Amino acid sequence: MSRVVGYLRSLLLLELLQGMVLTWRYLWAPKYTMRYPMEKIPQSHRFRGLHALRRYPNGEERCIACKLCEAVCPALAITIDSEPRADGTRRTTRYDIDLFKCIYCGFCEESCPVDSIVETHVHEYHFEKRGENVVNKLQLLAIGDRLEAEIAERKALDAAYR
Repeated sequence: MSRVVGYLRSLLLLELLQGMVLTWRYLWAPKYTMRYPMEKIPQSHRFRGLHALRRYPNGEERCIACKLCEAVCPALAITIDSEPRADGTRRTTRYDIDLFKCIYCGFCEESCPVDSIVETHVHEYHFEKRGENVVNKLQLLAIGDRLEAEIAERKALDAAYR
């Protein structure tokens, strides 16, 4: 009996008719259009966008050149060179991130023992010339300095999930 009913349903194309009814219903429903950039959809505080390097409150950069972020990056987008300083600590001399290679997975942020590298909420950026996709250490520090208050706020909101 169920085979006969299934055959009749397929013969009458009931699934197709149900889909057409649904399409017809939505054809006359009022549409919602977001008028970007005047209107913006709220972002999650866990959104991952443009990278930034943070500093300690005394102004010293946080990165200790452990190279964990470079090792954990699945896309091999991070390049780090380091050298020891006069006081015996290691600091980076080169910290480059190729944003074309980056898949914004957040592994670099998770692996950093001193919360040096973070992914900010910034998603509106562009490149005009070839080579601008590689963001160097000075640019990353400038982004971190500019957005430090927002980074700290988002870190505090995210602390409950860690």
